[in-house]
Amino acid sequence: MEIVVAGLVALIIGLAIGYFAAQTIIKKITREKTDRLIKDAEAEAEVIKKDKILQAKEKFLQLKAEHEKNVNERNKVLADAENRMKQKETTLAQKIEQSNRQATELEKKSTKLDAQTEIVEKKKDDLEKLHKQQVQQLETIAGLTAEEAKNQLVEALKNEARTEAMGSIQTMVEEAKLSANKEAKRIILQTIQRVGTETAIENAITVFNLEGDEVKGRIIGREGRNIRALEAATGVEIIIDDTPEAIVLSCFDPVRRETARLALHQLVTDGRIHPARIEEVVEKVKKQIEEEIVEIGKRTCIDLGIHGLHPELTRYVGRMRYRSSYGQNLLQHSREVANLCGIMAAELGLNPKMAKRAGLLHDIGKVPDGETELPHAIFGMKLAEKYKESADVCNAIGAHHDEVEMTSLLAPIVQVCDAISGARPGARREMTEQYIRRIKDLEGLAASFPGVMKSYAIQAGRELRVIVESEKVSDGDSDALSFEISQRIQNEMTYPGQVKVTVIREKRSVAYAR
Repeated sequence: MEIVVAGLVALIIGLAIGYFAAQTIIKKITREKTDRLIKDAEAEAEVIKKDKILQAKEKFLQLKAEHEKNVNERNKVLADAENRMKQKETTLAQKIEQSNRQATELEKKSTKLDAQTEIVEKKKDDLEKLHKQQVQQLETIAGLTAEEAKNQLVEALKNEARTEAMGSIQTMVEEAKLSANKEAKRIILQTIQRVGTETAIENAITVFNLEGDEVKGRIIGREGRNIRALEAATGVEIIIDDTPEAIVLSCFDPVRRETARLALHQLVTDGRIHPARIEEVVEKVKKQIEEEIVEIGKRTCIDLGIHGLHPELTRYVGRMRYRSSYGQNLLQHSREVANLCGIMAAELGLNPKMAKRAGLLHDIGKVPDGETELPHAIFGMKLAEKYKESADVCNAIGAHHDEVEMTSLLAPIVQVCDAISGARPGARREMTEQYIRRIKDLEGLAASFPGVMKSYAIQAGRELRVIVESEKVSDGDSDALSFEISQRIQNEMTYPGQVKVTVIREKRSVAYAR
């Protein structure tokens, strides 16, 4: 046992000695490695340091070169500026010297001019004295003062100038008419020939055909309740008389007439006719008509190549389909005017699309949603302005009846094309009362001039013949009178085409043989 313990103690002592020996060796090795690493790190740091110093030197040299380059460029710019300043100073000094020389010369000329002015003033005074002496001598010889003689001469010259001016004006007007009429006729005739439009007259009634007379009783209803409901719902007067297989729808509003016609067609086709059904069908037809109006407006704009029109203006265009003017369908008239405007604008070198737009919208004020007291041209212009149409189009709409001043070339084109479309044979009906009133106004206007004995409007108001008293109106005054009458007709009256004014002066000498 003791031997074992002694062995263990010896073993432990041996292990301890070995451990301490190993620790000593490890420390020695570690110290050597550390020294070696430190030396390597110092060597590497020295290399990095030298590399960075070289880079810094290169950067410094580069910056120094750039700085020297910038300084040289700046010095060059300053040198150029200094040279320019020296040149300007030299030029300015030369100009100042030249100005001084000119000022000296001007002073000399001014002195010389003052002397000449004194001489002229003296001569002027002498001339005025001589003129007064001559005037006094002439007044003594003629027995008239200078003022009286001047007044007589001025009056004589005025009369002579008035006569010559009137003759010249007449000659110039005739020459202008000859040259302008040829070109205007050519353009208008070409425009008319290139537009073909049907001639159609609409009335205030619509005839609704029936398959048999037994349907009339169903339309009237018990004690007339069906026909009363239909008239109340549509606002159209329904006339049922002895005409076989037909009833008449009478109303001045074409939209209402069309609504009543379509509603009757559906009711008769369906066979159920009673007040509740009538109201239902009429409401349904009104919506259909409104949709059809919008569709007609869109189709019209597409046919004419007009784009970007406001939806409300498109609806107004569609409403024109159910409106007539003097018996002429308004939409047909507006389409015709639009085509005429486009062709005429192209002939004159203007914008045909803008002209078509103005022509289509020129009568838009005739189809208002409610009552308005404004003339249709003014109302149409305000509508176009409201929906952001161009200023030229708005002016053309408002000025096509001369109710506002024309400010663009589109306005007279629309006015002329409107007259062309309305003046076609069969296009419109003129009421007899309006025609007679226009003829009377024409004759009355001529009779209001002094010296007029009688006046006659002939050729449906296209010519006015004026007979004057030979004692009161001379031949020279006749020219002036015809010109003044034509100007008043042009400014005060509305008429189609042109009015020819003929002044007739007849001198009769009467003697009796006894």
